[in-house]
Amino acid sequence: MNLTATLRSPVVLRWRWVWLAPSILFLAVMAGTAIGETAIPLETILKVLANRLWGAEHVVDRIDAGIVWNYRLSRAILAACCGAGLALSGVVLQALLRNPLADPFLMGISAGASTGAVAVTIAGLGAGAVTLSLGAFAGAGLAFSLVVLLARAAGSGTGGGRSAQAAGAIILAGIAGSQLFNALTAFIIAKSANAEQARGIMFWLMGNLSGVRWDDVTLGLPAALGGLLVCLWYRRALDAFTFGADSAASMGIAVRRVRAILIAVMALVTATMVSMVGAIGFVGLVIPHAMRFLVGNRHTRLIPASALAGAVFLIGADIISRVIVPGQVLPIGVVTALVGAPAFAVILIRGTRRR
Repeated sequence: MNLTATLRSPVVLRWRWVWLAPSILFLAVMAGTAIGETAIPLETILKVLANRLWGAEHVVDRIDAGIVWNYRLSRAILAACCGAGLALSGVVLQALLRNPLADPFLMGISAGASTGAVAVTIAGLGAGAVTLSLGAFAGAGLAFSLVVLLARAAGSGTGGGRSAQAAGAIILAGIAGSQLFNALTAFIIAKSANAEQARGIMFWLMGNLSGVRWDDVTLGLPAALGGLLVCLWYRRALDAFTFGADSAASMGIAVRRVRAILIAVMALVTATMVSMVGAIGFVGLVIPHAMRFLVGNRHTRLIPASALAGAVFLIGADIISRVIVPGQVLPIGVVTALVGAPAFAVILIRGTRRR
């Protein structure tokens, strides 16, 4: 076998990705830390990291050190975690439900988190003892529970084609749950919020990384890594689900148990991300489709590729949100929608022509 054939072999390509993926992610995080209204050299960033992590004594401007450590680095890392988590949720939901339009917000989680956040910040629920993130997390959990109960009620008593009807019931229940909690959010804002409060909460609802600190990273990073590990553990089951639940059952997979575990884990990951940064759309919808074009449908490759692409995409979107309008930071959800909607249109058209 010649050298070219060896380098192109699946085993070599897999090991190349093992070291290439962390390098890409590291460069993206460094770019997210360096780029902003005030550009910070990479050398300064590395010195700050050395001082903080290994006790080095490099001389660094205190303002630059504060911007790097207290603001931009934590923001870039959490953006990567959110992008990876939302992309993984999209991969799982699209496989389980066999619906190319499934995304993390299909389950009503985003709408529920928004309602919880608004209830805490505007309606005063919890009398100041409940934080915005905790309120959003509670709302997301309530919405997910409602969607599951509604889907079970709608799917009970069905005969043949039970798995297909169950998937359809989850989709319809998610739509109903989203509409219900969106209406509750609008009602609370209209009834209790003044103009300044309404502006602030609407900015958060569109996705906001401005208030991110290291406490958020310590919550988001384990959620993203845990979601990735669970997805990799069930990668073969996800391959089977792409052919339908009946086919998965014929392969010896416990369909109900595996589906319940994966949906619950992805709902938890999405709720964690939304509770910290608000609703960010199109990541879980566009990234899995884009990665299927590049790496195929096998989840052994699709899962890590989607996690990496989602992380890099959201870091890039955060950079754009900070520099596109001088002196102003746009909600990151606006940027993901402006980029994601045309990208999804291209993917949809290309996919239709290939059939």
